[in-house]
Amino acid sequence: MKIEQIYTGCLAQGAYYVESNGEVAIIDPLREVQPYIDRAAKDNANIKYIFETHFHADFVSGHVTLAEKTGATIVYGPTAKTSFNAHIATDNEAFKVGDLTIVALHTPGHTMESTTYLLKDASGKNHAIFSGDTLFLGDVGRPDLAQKGDITQEDLAGMLFDSLRTKIMPLADEVIVYPAHGAGSACGKNLSKETVGTIGEQKKTNYALREDMTKEEFVAEVTEGLTPPPAYFPLNVKLNKEGYQSIDEVIKSGAKALSIREFETIANETGAIILDVRHQSEFIKGFIPNSIFIGLGGTFAPWVGALIKDVAQPIVLVTPKGDEETAITRLSRVGFDNVLGYLEGSFDTWKVSGKEIDTLRSVSAQDLEKAIQEGAPVFDSRKPGEYANEHIVDVPSTPLDYLNDHISEFPTDKDFYIHCAGGYRSVIAASILKSRGFHNVIDVAGGYKAIKETNIERTAMVCPSTLK
Repeated sequence: MKIEQIYTGCLAQGAYYVESNGEVAIIDPLREVQPYIDRAAKDNANIKYIFETHFHADFVSGHVTLAEKTGATIVYGPTAKTSFNAHIATDNEAFKVGDLTIVALHTPGHTMESTTYLLKDASGKNHAIFSGDTLFLGDVGRPDLAQKGDITQEDLAGMLFDSLRTKIMPLADEVIVYPAHGAGSACGKNLSKETVGTIGEQKKTNYALREDMTKEEFVAEVTEGLTPPPAYFPLNVKLNKEGYQSIDEVIKSGAKALSIREFETIANETGAIILDVRHQSEFIKGFIPNSIFIGLGGTFAPWVGALIKDVAQPIVLVTPKGDEETAITRLSRVGFDNVLGYLEGSFDTWKVSGKEIDTLRSVSAQDLEKAIQEGAPVFDSRKPGEYANEHIVDVPSTPLDYLNDHISEFPTDKDFYIHCAGGYRSVIAASILKSRGFHNVIDVAGGYKAIKETNIERTAMVCPSTLK
């Protein structure tokens, strides 16, 4: 028996490879499927099943392409409806993978079709669960993504309570938990940085698995402090239900080297966003006017999904040399397939051409301290939970996720400063603001980490528990 977690940090997502006696099951694959095919070939094994724990909202799964390339059967849990061929499992249905058995446990709550897959070893002993977004380490899946008709988030939370207590908590403490996500995912509120645990550990540490918890308490705690989901979530669900273009075709159509003239023509004629994915330190020194920065070095794809509202939006790229296909691939993971090409030679080509360039002012935390003493406005682009934990006195919370909701708050007649935790998100925010005409924005290098090394007065909110 082989079990491998294939974890993708920028999505905080775990896919799984399970092999026994020449047969393979893949659980929740990413859209680029060749690594799974290559892994099975290394074991001289055939991919038999592709198990999907639910219709994912935060990424486009590779189930359709993987099935087309391997002939494997796609399996979803009860109530799932797809536009492609799939086996819709019944509750407690068993599937053989070599000497192993995988049992579908219907665990609605995060979504209606959510299913946990219980892995039994060759002797029939319960070995592990692939819990999808039903159970995370430290948290459970948010119950607000599948609201439909008369079904509310409170209804779904109640279902999740029942699913956990009837299907998962009765399992032995030593059963391993393999979740679909870890810290950084928007599918839960308080996920652990760990990506593998046990049922016993979760019973001791996960607030949602308290033995003495009533359903009413569970519903209240699980629904407390939920922020609106990113705009691209419903679009990814649609792609996962209905199918999508092969990633091979997406890369082929997007990986077109464009001259400056072609780059400008396409951007002007299509309304394409100029997306600069270089490191923030490079972007600050010079960039194409009106381009948006979202660097590959951070949680790139989720930020694209959160900030660019339409997956059909045309995009032209400025990338580090050699990272063109990487950027296109990572965009496709969240359904952004309309890349029209990239600037050949990266920003260096633009710079030596004599074309107009823009820069972003960036100052140290020590400079910010002086500016605050002189009354300069400052804005905090971190998440609400980070802000609640500690922030600069009298500085408002303007989270990057919801920057558009705060546009009217930024001054147009004087310089203002914006910071995040370490410098990545504030540069994203500043680039968006500059594209909106706020050329008086100044980035704070090093973010809050650097600010804490100064004498700038800081405070915490009284009740941070409601903003996770």
